[in-house]
Amino acid sequence: MKARFLAAAVSALLAACSGGGQMLVPSNDTAAQAQSELREFTSLSAFTARNNVTGETVRVIPTRDVIDAMRASQAGRRAPQSGGGLVYHGGPVQTNPKIYVVFWGAAWNGTGGDPNGVAARLKGFLRIIGGSGWLNTVTQYTQSDGQHVGNQPGSFVGSYVDTTSSPPVRPTQAQLAAEAVKAAAHYGDYTVNASYIVALPHGIVPSGFGTQYCEYHSTTTATGHTIAWTNDPYLPDAGAACGSGSVNNPGILDGVSVVGGGEQAETETDPVPSTGWLDATGGGEIADKCAWSGLIDNPNAGGYPTQPLWSNATNSCVQKYP
Repeated sequence: MKARFLAAAVSALLAACSGGGQMLVPSNDTAAQAQSELREFTSLSAFTARNNVTGETVRVIPTRDVIDAMRASQAGRRAPQSGGGLVYHGGPVQTNPKIYVVFWGAAWNGTGGDPNGVAARLKGFLRIIGGSGWLNTVTQYTQSDGQHVGNQPGSFVGSYVDTTSSPPVRPTQAQLAAEAVKAAAHYGDYTVNASYIVALPHGIVPSGFGTQYCEYHSTTTATGHTIAWTNDPYLPDAGAACGSGSVNNPGILDGVSVVGGGEQAETETDPVPSTGWLDATGGGEIADKCAWSGLIDNPNAGGYPTQPLWSNATNSCVQKYP
């Protein structure tokens, strides 16, 4: 199964690099599920996918297998760290980031929906990253008026469990975006600085999760405003592909901060994909360029496992800035 997936992943990445399209279809799906997913996403690169129904672009954190396959197939020539620094594309950045989490569905209130304690780990990590030396890397990036990405303590505003509905087993991008809109209405923040994380309970598997990506971020429209939101599946369900055991043993929850932290840094530097800060050659964002490399229990992030972020100032991946 893994060999078959890696072959498909390499094929997808080679097609993307040559300008072709490849569908995001998990290799372990049934034929009916695969046909449904063929209609939802097209892969444009290792880090970007386009919804075939809405035309919207999402920025993905690839699985470890996808990154490993890309590095192996390209023999290091197109590794995420290649291609020079990040380049500004004219859009906004989050100058005063505010992080909100909606835990979708009543399943989060019981152990069945959160057998590994993801909710507590996610909230603990988000509480400390604002003002941290690790996330301070984002502050070197600015928008057109010269304002820098912010890194203030207390950027995590809060979370709640939405018990008014439950996610379907395979939620679509549109359904996830609609949940983000509900969260925006709950908090009343429709600014570009707001990040809405839609956290899914155990057993809910959106298209492509665990085979092509671990999380993705996008935007949607709410009451005439554009809001940034993140699809945050239950990462332990994907095992090592999305970070379990990537730093610690057993480290079931390592991916919560490794993947979730990278996704938040990307949202803050590119909240309206892909109009913020991107790699000039490969199209990777601030975390993509350092994906699944140099992972540590980071004292600059409260001791949580993190991946490095790209620093234009040092032209390298760093776990602390300056």
